[in-house]
Amino acid sequence: MADVLLANGFGNRNVMVAIDESDSSHYALMWVLDNLKESVERSSLLIFMAHPPPRPVSTFQASLSSARVYCSVSPTPDLVKSVEANNKKLTSAYLDRAKEICANRGVRAETIADVGDPKVAICDAVLKYNVSLLIMGERGIGKIKRALVWSVSNYCVQYAKCPVLVVRKP
Repeated sequence: MADVLLANGFGNRNVMVAIDESDSSHYALMWVLDNLKESVERSSLLIFMAHPPPRPVSTFQASLSSARVYCSVSPTPDLVKSVEANNKKLTSAYLDRAKEICANRGVRAETIADVGDPKVAICDAVLKYNVSLLIMGERGIGKIKRALVWSVSNYCVQYAKCPVLVVRKP
């Protein structure tokens, strides 16, 4: 497969692996390093992660004896800042770990983080960074759920402005 990508001119272009906290995205990164190492060594490997912004209204559950009460609350500005800071730390940790995995395999990678709906942020990043190949994992949510609520990978296959390789964990 790496030979096909090299023959088609992916050697000097940007290849982006979109990750999240799931095992399937970790598997996709490892698959790329195992199967497309020659291609990504000759390309710029971008590792991208997006996290959603804090929700303006949160719902929590409180126990009252055997009954449950669900309350909607608007988060305070301090809570929003705290959630944003925590999301940044987690995203940074995941990206640093992915970069370390690449470095241990002899592949230089650049990491990129963004805030927003992951499926939209990934497609926007494809345009912004002139990505030639997008690689991502598939969580395997099932046909019915995928038909009702589009998965991130399904959305990117439809709307990303480059070829998309979806790696399914066996």
